[in-house]
Amino acid sequence: MKANVAAKRDLHEEAGANPAPAVHAELKGVSRIYGVPGHGGVHALGPVDLTLRQGEFFSVVGPSGCGKSTLLDVLSGLSVPTEGSVSFEGKPVAGKVPDGVGVVFQEDATFPWLTVWDNIAFGLRRAGVDPAEIERRVTYAVGFVGLKDFAKAYPVQLSGGMRQRVCIARTLVMRPRLILLDEPFGALDAQTRLIMGDELLKLWRETGATVMLITHALDEAAMLSDRIGVMSSRPGRIIEEIETGWPRERDSRIASEDGFGQITARLWRLLREESLKAAGLAGGGS
Repeated sequence: MKANVAAKRDLHEEAGANPAPAVHAELKGVSRIYGVPGHGGVHALGPVDLTLRQGEFFSVVGPSGCGKSTLLDVLSGLSVPTEGSVSFEGKPVAGKVPDGVGVVFQEDATFPWLTVWDNIAFGLRRAGVDPAEIERRVTYAVGFVGLKDFAKAYPVQLSGGMRQRVCIARTLVMRPRLILLDEPFGALDAQTRLIMGDELLKLWRETGATVMLITHALDEAAMLSDRIGVMSSRPGRIIEEIETGWPRERDSRIASEDGFGQITARLWRLLREESLKAAGLAGGGS
């Protein structure tokens, strides 16, 4: 127990004396239109109302092109909504990533000219963090994501899963309170995805952060999440939210539970019709 507390302190700033708010991030009436509305613009998202609860693991699934990544971009501040409002910890999100928010994308974002250690330390050095503190945080993070033996290696010497761990560790050392993940395991094989999913759950428990994961894999969403938001075909809306009911202490073995198949079947029933709509095949057969 003491070791777990120490780990949390290394990766996540402790909360203050006041209890954390139940609502950590929120979107109200958010829409995103690319181009000029009414003049050939693409209505990619919304309207969306979404609340992320403090410390939960929330996943978003939906058909291809439904606006999942747009949703993440708007929540992170990387994109400005055409309509509606976005807030994080009660403050408006306006055109830039707020302090306390970390984003990890699907694409390999490691710097090939830097070692694993220097990749992870990059953001801390840019932020002017004291060298001793950088040493402490990076040392812990390298071990936490299982890369202690590869600290001096370069990205070209690593597997895809290991490079993604570097990206996650680089985000973690900045101590985000909200972690946004855009299909971070999309390019990995099934076995590696399961292993990385277990690592992600461990990370989530240790840091106490709120996590939102964008994924196209229904089994991944079912395994990892406290709640799952199902999106419609474009323009993407949240058409249902599903509570999984899993215990916080879980890993990929949860896939053997009876309820796991029920959740994935429910997700597919919801998504099948939306996927047919996205492909222009709705009503085209059973």
